Amino acid sequence: MLVAASASAQLFDVARLDADPVPAQVLAGGHARDFVSVDGQSIFETVKKPRWWRLTARQSVPAGENPHLVLRTPFLNHVEVWRPGDVMPVRRGLIGDDADLSFSTRALVVPLTEGLTAGEAIYLRVHMTSPAPMPISVEPLAQVHRRDLRHVALRTLVLGTLGVLAMLAFGFWIGIGERSYAFLFVTLVAQSLYLVCMGGEVRLVPWLSQWIGSDPRAPRMFGLLAVLASNSFFAFYLNLRDQQPRLMQMIVGCNVAVLALLAVTFASSASLIALIANLVLVVSAVTVFVASVRGALQRQREAYFMLLSWTPMVVLVVLRVGELLGGWTNPEWMEYAFPIGFAMGGLVLMIGLTDHMHQLRRDRDHANHLATYDALTGALTRSAVTERLDALAAAAQSARRPLSVVFFDIDHFKRINDEYGHRVGDQTLRIVALRARNRLRTYDLFARYGGDEVLVVLPDTQLREALCVAENLRAAVNCRPLSIDNRLFNVTLSLGVAELHNGESVEKLLERADAALYASKYAGRDRVTAYTAARVRVSATVT
Repeated sequence: MLVAASASAQLFDVARLDADPVPAQVLAGGHARDFVSVDGQSIFETVKKPRWWRLTARQSVPAGENPHLVLRTPFLNHVEVWRPGDVMPVRRGLIGDDADLSFSTRALVVPLTEGLTAGEAIYLRVHMTSPAPMPISVEPLAQVHRRDLRHVALRTLVLGTLGVLAMLAFGFWIGIGERSYAFLFVTLVAQSLYLVCMGGEVRLVPWLSQWIGSDPRAPRMFGLLAVLASNSFFAFYLNLRDQQPRLMQMIVGCNVAVLALLAVTFASSASLIALIANLVLVVSAVTVFVASVRGALQRQREAYFMLLSWTPMVVLVVLRVGELLGGWTNPEWMEYAFPIGFAMGGLVLMIGLTDHMHQLRRDRDHANHLATYDALTGALTRSAVTERLDALAAAAQSARRPLSVVFFDIDHFKRINDEYGHRVGDQTLRIVALRARNRLRTYDLFARYGGDEVLVVLPDTQLREALCVAENLRAAVNCRPLSIDNRLFNVTLSLGVAELHNGESVEKLLERADAALYASKYAGRDRVTAYTAARVRVSATVT
């Protein structure tokens, strides 16, 4: 079975003619001495004007194997295939009227119905608008179809993955308004459009393929847009503006260059634009890679995902740009490695960005918890209980249901701090809060209002019931001494109770409860005092 030509088994002697004479002269051998031998088994041009190439068979290829001439990775190039005696050539291209839809976009395929004899020449008139090597091989039809099926499967996987990731990024952007998802969405869409334009799948959309044709400007603009969006995404994702400002300046400079190239591309399709664009791409890739390495050394979580996604891409970009610049010819697997790298990089970045959003959510939840609950006692904070008390008071007023509050603090708490130290004082607060909270209902609110002062909110509770609750709180604390750091000492509470009156504001309610608390202090401490509408009444004393 025939296989692709390799360096060790070359099928053709390849030669190029740096001119474009009429076909009859070339086929008649009028320029045979003008052809210059070229090493390797690929066609590569850096100029856009048509040129002639000659492939001279080194060995015979029997017609019984149904051989086909295969030119891989043609991109936007068009080729005319001539054999001596032909009146009209076989024209091939991935897009436009020359496209042969019976084969995939993997290669330009031309049947060699009569086979080849050793020494026979095939002439190619090449119009290369995409300067990239086109490897030459001869394959039997069965092998062409097998490789086409593999090509279609891999391209479908890559483009489908990019499409799904783009839709997810768009959905997240619309759903949560996170700007980084917008950058990722534009990057994935631009990469997909670049791949379908260069790979030829755009021919499945006739009106779009007619618009693009063989004009390299459309894929070039999509490629530049992908670089612009990806640079913006990386800068935003890694927070380069704050973390690595110098590298941020490099990214900004690359983006300015990309914008300038986009503007020029509208007016010109010169090859110099592609050369400069590839250099900007390499600089951008290396800059992002360096930023990721530095971020990883600083233990930046996002940088680990960037390294995982971008390290293979840096290698692939360098290999790809080197081939486009004529430095070398990449192996066949590079045809698939580059788009697969796009898809896998996008997948890893989507996972990394989702992890980043989860981390932000965890940080937000942690901040909300700190704002809602006191770290020492586990009680609600003053701001949290005030917000909830406002809502409970409004509901109680509307439904004409009772609501009471209890203010209490620890008697002689300053003395405990002075005599035993603040550590013992903190432990005292924690134990008092634990004992008091165990005497409350699940829907009662328990909050540290400030210092050693605690506010208890009792929904659906009248004053006389609230007095009983306050007595339970007092008894829960002074029923037995506290033992902290081998120190044993008694702790008592002074408490003030007030019930919400019809039309009364929360501020007024708390003022009355606070006044009742201070009345307990002035009456000798370790007691409960109620503040009624008419007067302050001590309802319980030391027992």
